[in-house]
Amino acid sequence: MSRPNGASPRPIHLQIFGQGIYYRWSMLANLKLDLQALADPEKAEILSRFFKTGKGQYGEGDVFLGIVVPKQRAVAKKYLELSLSDIHRLLSSKIHEHRLVALLVLVNKYKKADQEGKAEIADFYLKHTKHINNWDLVDLSAPNIPGDYLLDKDRSVLYRLARSGNLWERRISVMSTLAFIRENDFADTLRVSEILLRDDHDLIHKAVGWMLREVGKRDPQTAEDFLRKHYRRMPRTMLRYAIEKFEEKKRRFFLGK
Repeated sequence: MSRPNGASPRPIHLQIFGQGIYYRWSMLANLKLDLQALADPEKAEILSRFFKTGKGQYGEGDVFLGIVVPKQRAVAKKYLELSLSDIHRLLSSKIHEHRLVALLVLVNKYKKADQEGKAEIADFYLKHTKHINNWDLVDLSAPNIPGDYLLDKDRSVLYRLARSGNLWERRISVMSTLAFIRENDFADTLRVSEILLRDDHDLIHKAVGWMLREVGKRDPQTAEDFLRKHYRRMPRTMLRYAIEKFEEKKRRFFLGK
């Protein structure tokens, strides 16, 4: 039995009805076929450059199909029943859209899960951080799974991640705190930010600055107090992101102009 684009995924088993043979395709195989049908080679080339996939760059080796995020969300919604074992297989793919859709499915499953299910999904997420290895993968999942799960729990895991040698685990640590910020809980954002002040990667500077800006939107004084204490040793990109919404006079003060 043929499938779109000439793909032939492995069937789970075949069933025989009368004289005909019918394949029951695996959910995972169908998901991959749905994504392949949306592939756009020209957009894939653009995304490969945008996400820095060249040798020595942060996204080295990442492979793109060229699918915009809204279309990936639409595919993810169709596969809410995908098992964690299949999500693991998808998350282990070298194809970027496979990994992002795996995480979008995981976020959707988490939102609908009971407390036991949420705990299982949060644990799964934290055990597979090595596959959550680009900034969009982190940003679309960290606040919604570990961040949400830790709202009323011990948050020490975020401090372990903040001190990790893995760039993406460090970004997960600070991006997870967006869930706390939304609840007007800023303490862990500030503590994690302090740990990351001397980080040497631009993607951490941007993430920390972004979260400090989010704090400032809700509590300008808390953000300003933190910045007055640390701005002299903050990376310039981090500082610029953090003060973006400040009035001109304060921005000029922090930038030393």
